[in-house]
Amino acid sequence: VQLQASGGGLVQPGGSLRLSCAASGRTFSRYVVGWFRQAPGKEREFVAAFWRSGATYYADSKKGRFTISRDNAKNTVYLQMNSLKPEDTAVYYCAADQSIIMSTMTSSQGYNYWGQGTQVTVSS
Repeated sequence: VQLQASGGGLVQPGGSLRLSCAASGRTFSRYVVGWFRQAPGKEREFVAAFWRSGATYYADSKKGRFTISRDNAKNTVYLQMNSLKPEDTAVYYCAADQSIIMSTMTSSQGYNYWGQGTQVTVSS
């Protein structure tokens, strides 16, 4: 599967962005899709994931502000980000894997397919 992330940009604190992760190549609905982010000088960190069952999972600090959703007809997973803060500034990546297990969901090593990343900058 090939992933294309988009939707990043410059937004003021308190603003919103919706990131998209479009997939091509295979039956996307069978894949677990996760969003990760990486700020300069920091490790890549888990943001949210959409499980095969339809369940959604979030890093604790993102609950209530971020929402992951999926449109299987469009082979696309979205990350709606609200109430953005300067510390949300990072490159955001989507990732997917068909064989991932729950214990590795929050680890970047659990995913074999990655999009190219989209820059999100939160600044006034």
